[in-house]
Amino acid sequence: MRAGLGTAAALSLVGAALLPAGTAGADTMPPATLPATVSADPLPTAQVNGVVWSMATVGNTVYATGNFTKARPAGVRAGGAGEVARGNIMAFDLTTGKLSTSFVHTLDGQGLRLMASPDGKRVYVGGDFTKVDGKAHNHLAAFDTTTGALIDSFAPNVHNRVRAIAATNSTVYVGGNFFNVNGKARTRLAAVKASDGSNIDTWRPVANDDEVYALAVSGDRVIVGGRFQQLNGQKQVGIGAVSATNGGTLPWSSKPIPTKATEPDSEGKYGFSYVTDLRIQDGVVYGAADGERYHWFDGRFAAKADTGALVWLDNCYGATYGILPVGQTVYSVGHPHDCSSLGAFPETDPKTFHRTIAETFDARGTDHAKPGTNSNYSKQPIPALLDWFPKLGMGTFTQQFQAAWAVTGNSGYVAMGGEFPNVNGKAQAGLVRFAVKAKAPNKVGPTTGMKAPTVTRTSTGLKVSWKGTWDMDNGWLHYEVLRDSSTTALTSVKRLSQFWAEPSMTFTDTKAPAGKHTYRIRVKDPLGNTITGPASAAVTR
Repeated sequence: MRAGLGTAAALSLVGAALLPAGTAGADTMPPATLPATVSADPLPTAQVNGVVWSMATVGNTVYATGNFTKARPAGVRAGGAGEVARGNIMAFDLTTGKLSTSFVHTLDGQGLRLMASPDGKRVYVGGDFTKVDGKAHNHLAAFDTTTGALIDSFAPNVHNRVRAIAATNSTVYVGGNFFNVNGKARTRLAAVKASDGSNIDTWRPVANDDEVYALAVSGDRVIVGGRFQQLNGQKQVGIGAVSATNGGTLPWSSKPIPTKATEPDSEGKYGFSYVTDLRIQDGVVYGAADGERYHWFDGRFAAKADTGALVWLDNCYGATYGILPVGQTVYSVGHPHDCSSLGAFPETDPKTFHRTIAETFDARGTDHAKPGTNSNYSKQPIPALLDWFPKLGMGTFTQQFQAAWAVTGNSGYVAMGGEFPNVNGKAQAGLVRFAVKAKAPNKVGPTTGMKAPTVTRTSTGLKVSWKGTWDMDNGWLHYEVLRDSSTTALTSVKRLSQFWAEPSMTFTDTKAPAGKHTYRIRVKDPLGNTITGPASAAVTR
């Protein structure tokens, strides 16, 4: 990258390597080769007093479910003005963040999954509840998105927890940890008619040994994800495909989820990984995973929906709970703490958790690190990590000490739900929105904390040395050198600036007049947000 020079000077860019494939480099105003992200500015959004486990977007309405009893407007403290009762399910406007007053219902137990029908006329909720608004709806219910009303005629009787839902306009596929639906045996998977909730008896696949967490439909294929090691009696670890018509096993070629450990570790526990979420866009399935125990896969992957062929696998360590592809950008929530596999931020001691990240929808390089425990892949294709790192505070409601558990949105906005108490240091409980640059305040700029530069006298002038900073949603920053009290830059240099790789730079001022001088560094992002660091010690020319 060439630097623009102001007055005659010498400029040295320490460590000025170009961006390698697979590392971060995009932002709200990225290079032409990378997609833009939403801004890191948190937008005012309705809040909850518990945890949001899942969300779904229909038009400009976001439906959210979880474990909470109250909702309140943005900026209002718990118990404050405008707080209202909401029983584990609610809705808000994606464009304004305002709580819906036309969608008011009560689940008598927590909701774990929301999914809209393809035509957007319905939203389905599954979970631990047995009643909705006092009416029997065992673990699965549907609402009319036009009127907001509970659909009484849809009342299948699922005998235990529903964690996963996928739907066509005529059929609802469900997964979880149940063994009976409408009085008929079903093993963790079932399909019911959207019209009345009755069983579709021709669809009886089996997740033999453990829970189903996620489902997705693509044509005549239902993609199944979860903790199982067998599907329809055959080895299919964590993910597989079955016929949407008869439930028979269909080919699935990739193996992103490693086989569960057969021997306990030093603490007597068995390591394993499992799929937590699935989303389909343009014929590609994007999956989120959680790994239990040391270095088990808990990143993200993409695979062809029609064959299961691997597109990429991101082996960042730190569980992933939800995933959302939007155009060329893939957002996810969890707690990544080591993205060495992407050539990005490494592990720290103590660990530093990043509660949401964004990546490219396609592969942009190959894995930089060693394979994870029991991994089926090495040097596999990886996406590029994008420069988007808003800070979601750790929550305590579930005592799992996480932040966001779910992500949803559209081409203009991305919303996240969970148990976080704040975003970018500002109180915002359980729900938050972010918008694309055209709809955002764009006020998040370079982080403060720039240190004063070091100045040394050389044979040619005064050499100014400094270390850069970083920005939550812009990777490329402009650094300007200011002399004394002047606001006119002596030089300006554009550098890729990331929290794990803050650049080091030097500039030699060959035109400084005789006498003592101090120097400051002014930093700007592409949107004009600016900070100026403290002055250096005075040095005589």
